[in-house]
Amino acid sequence: MSNPASPPAVDVLDERPGLTFPPGFLWGAATAAYQIEGAAAVDGRAPSIWDTFSHTEGRVVAGHTGDVACDHYHRLGDDVALMAELGLKSYRFSVSWSRVQPTGTGAANPGGLDFYRRLVDELLANGIEPWLTLYHWDLPQPLEDAGGWPARDTAARFADYTTLVADALGDRVRYWTTLNEPWCSAFLGYGSGVHAPGRTNGADAVRAGHHLMLGHGLAVQALRAARPAAEVGVTVNLYPVDPASDSPADRDAARRIDGLANRFFLDPLLRGSYPEDLVADLSTVTDFEHVRDGDLATISTPLDLVGVNYYSRHVVAAPVEGVEADPAPSCWPGSEDVRFVTRGVPVTDMGWEIDAPGLTETLRRVNGYTDLPLYVTENGSAFVDSVVDGQVDDVDRLAYFDAHLRAAHEAIDAGVPLRGYFAWSLMDNFEWAWGYTKRFGMIHVDYDSQVRTPKSSAKWYASVIRRNGLAAQ
Repeated sequence: MSNPASPPAVDVLDERPGLTFPPGFLWGAATAAYQIEGAAAVDGRAPSIWDTFSHTEGRVVAGHTGDVACDHYHRLGDDVALMAELGLKSYRFSVSWSRVQPTGTGAANPGGLDFYRRLVDELLANGIEPWLTLYHWDLPQPLEDAGGWPARDTAARFADYTTLVADALGDRVRYWTTLNEPWCSAFLGYGSGVHAPGRTNGADAVRAGHHLMLGHGLAVQALRAARPAAEVGVTVNLYPVDPASDSPADRDAARRIDGLANRFFLDPLLRGSYPEDLVADLSTVTDFEHVRDGDLATISTPLDLVGVNYYSRHVVAAPVEGVEADPAPSCWPGSEDVRFVTRGVPVTDMGWEIDAPGLTETLRRVNGYTDLPLYVTENGSAFVDSVVDGQVDDVDRLAYFDAHLRAAHEAIDAGVPLRGYFAWSLMDNFEWAWGYTKRFGMIHVDYDSQVRTPKSSAKWYASVIRRNGLAAQ
């Protein structure tokens, strides 16, 4: 469905005054290792949970895998040249843990580190600030075999891996993100099972969430020890959660989902505690015995910044009396019977409702937790794209970006210390369980030929970066 808003013109020559962002605002784009790199068994890389998951029948649409993906591993120079043509000030990428440390323990794999050294050097040579994410969902398979994120030891292994990467790249990388979207890793990976590793146990999901955050805290400490000048943060995916009505039951449903989606991570990371109501909501799932003395102090180790990934809003309603909850595995342990309500508003190709004001709301909420600098580390949309005469006129995506950047500017006007924005994604890629059937990129990728074609949204975004702002509406 198309966004009904009139899309801004792609004409990059329109220099009428509009909305200007603060000086030094960091304009970037983002990707993730398994989604673009390919080269799944090259130069010592070993399987991650996503290799195993995607090669398991029925897990990914059409049996797609990330074995080749966008072949970025072999096209690094050309891809960075495309970034430079767009005028990107920063590029947010993730490091493949199983490329750097194939078994999840022990010494680093030199071939794997060399790839990231080449990437960082190429970025710097083109005036692009590297922004390194240590974990974007690709746990080495041997660590999953040993228990995965529900096992406490995985957090310690993550800190060891962090030290390896910091020692190799920390002299040239200023910005570091420990985790990307730990909610997805925990609740989609171990709760509903729709993401790798595909396990379906609510208590495991809660333990995984805690140990991901513990690993984050240990990684921050490891980075501080190895590279004291590093600017370190974490990226969380957040949603405004609204009740479908003003009834007490619907308001309570919204409270429950907000606890699992947002406060499960925000409160431990930024306040050093779990919300009491969330712990009560989860009492039928876990007794939180996995939380040990000192864990929350480690999890809330001070940060330099917070990354926010924003895509949509949740609207929820109370369970219908007498109707049993769906027995399918759920990513909402303890709240499986809460109903998610669609509002009939425009959606992306993922079926996610388009709600730009929710970005303003989310940024203001996080600013209520902390006065740290904030960055929108992901924001974007999937739409069906077609190459016509060598062009991709993705007006819906362009309008989506424009609306959300205006929402980001509104947050800045409200006093939020927003310092940068990373479009998701630089290029079309392997969209996890959807395989290659969903396209989020500003650059179109023909997966057969690997030809890259900048879309209208890419050309428009280049003009936004050049003017450090948006044209008048």
